[in-house]
Amino acid sequence: DPVRLQLLSIIRAAVPQTACVCDLTDAVGLSQPTVSHHLKVLTGAGILTRQRHGSWAWFTLVPSRLQDIARIFNA
Repeated sequence: DPVRLQLLSIIRAAVPQTACVCDLTDAVGLSQPTVSHHLKVLTGAGILTRQRHGSWAWFTLVPSRLQDIARIFNA
């Protein structure tokens, strides 16, 4: 899904590869519920982890999963 790839790219570019859902909605131009749905799918796939800080959720890349995905495309 292009939106999920865009979200992963944004999070990967962030330091330290963590982003708040509040920052991602404007970056992809979609509503918060839509972005949250995409992030839930990525979290369910083990590509991201999720932590709550106050009323916002923060998402972090799981480096080993990215390496697994890269191996699929490089095979």
